Amino acid sequence: MKSYYKKGRRRMKKQSSICIAGGGSTFTPGIVLMLMENQERFPIRQIKLYDNNAERQNKLAEALGILMKERYPEVAFSWTTDPETAFTDIDFCMAHIRVGLYAMRELDEKIPLKHGVVGQETCGPGGLAYGMRSIGGVLEILDYMEKYSPNAWMLNYSNPAAIVAEATRRLRPNSKIINICDMPIGIERNFATILGLESRKDMIVRYYGLNHFGWWTSITDKEGNDLMPKIKEHCRQFGYAVDTEDFQHRDQSWIDTYTKVKDVYAVDPDTLPNTYLKYYLYPDYVVEHSNKEYTRANEVMDGREKRVFGAAADIVAKQTAKDCGFSTDTHAAYIVDLACAIAFNTKERMLLIVPNDGAIINFDPTAMVEIPCIVGNEGAEPLKMGEIPQFQKGLMEQQVSVEKLCVEAWIEGSYQKMWQALTLSKTVPSAKVAKEILDDLIEANKGYWPELK
Repeated sequence: MKSYYKKGRRRMKKQSSICIAGGGSTFTPGIVLMLMENQERFPIRQIKLYDNNAERQNKLAEALGILMKERYPEVAFSWTTDPETAFTDIDFCMAHIRVGLYAMRELDEKIPLKHGVVGQETCGPGGLAYGMRSIGGVLEILDYMEKYSPNAWMLNYSNPAAIVAEATRRLRPNSKIINICDMPIGIERNFATILGLESRKDMIVRYYGLNHFGWWTSITDKEGNDLMPKIKEHCRQFGYAVDTEDFQHRDQSWIDTYTKVKDVYAVDPDTLPNTYLKYYLYPDYVVEHSNKEYTRANEVMDGREKRVFGAAADIVAKQTAKDCGFSTDTHAAYIVDLACAIAFNTKERMLLIVPNDGAIINFDPTAMVEIPCIVGNEGAEPLKMGEIPQFQKGLMEQQVSVEKLCVEAWIEGSYQKMWQALTLSKTVPSAKVAKEILDDLIEANKGYWPELK
């Protein structure tokens, strides 16, 4: 049967089959709802959830099954812990896994803080620890896809994206994976608010860096008018904080992060920085303002975890999703943008994590950089960013070396390489402290990391 109507009627779009890897994540309900609300541009015939934690996934999946049956009965919905069932007959795998869950994130944050070092999920020692856990999980999913649906694409937004991207570049260079991060998208939404625009898509941006480690160099409207001066003036006074109800309902730690950007911006007022640069440029401030007993992981466990699983339990108890506590993850529409670009060759312009390969002329060609790309049915085509200034180049060379050493440590089982990675991190003050943190992290991550010798 041909996939179009008779002359005079609109062409039918192919319906996609989706696997969401990390089905037990608190973000999964919002992503499912977001996919359903975007079916006009990205039709879906089935959604399958996959997780290796059956108990956690079941709690959300049972509730989502009720919701899907009530609201979207035409879309097949299922969940499984069996890889063959999950990855057979899919077009896309949307992956957001967290190996070790929030219990391990808590240790990632608290162990470095015990040594007076930044304790953060993706930056510094905590990010390296998380990366060492994530590499194997992402590679496992890629291998399942290659076995059961070799033409499918993985849209990966599992953290820490920089380390995962470097690992897949090294170890699965021919895999159909695109790594993407939502942080620049969230910041650009604030830019649009500052400018009074309806959408971040009303802007055309130029940006370069590594994941959670980059700078905007140009922001214009579609007519080419420079929008940077207005954002810079706001940033100079308020950082990226905006006076909206949505922003004020963020956790306090995020409000502080967006406000601190004004100090990060002051270091290089020619560009606009990613918020995560505060961990590298002001690590002393971060440690001083951190609660060593109650970190971001605790905020999430006491906040979003309880809200989402509480809403799921309520749906299952009532056997209806009417007036349920699940909400659409609207900012995650970028995942649909990416899937549409591949499925329908839309040539969407998006910030993605890709091999540099000359896009930044004066930087390591093998580095996984985050830059604008044009996306079509063959994947991402990076745009040329030219040369970058010495300040950013120096910072990026240090950080990309940290990420590469971490991946080499995982591949080789090398204690020495992991010690070097921690020592080189701008967040760690000395090799002595790096070794002390590493020894504590090894003890905490038994069963998750490869054995380091």
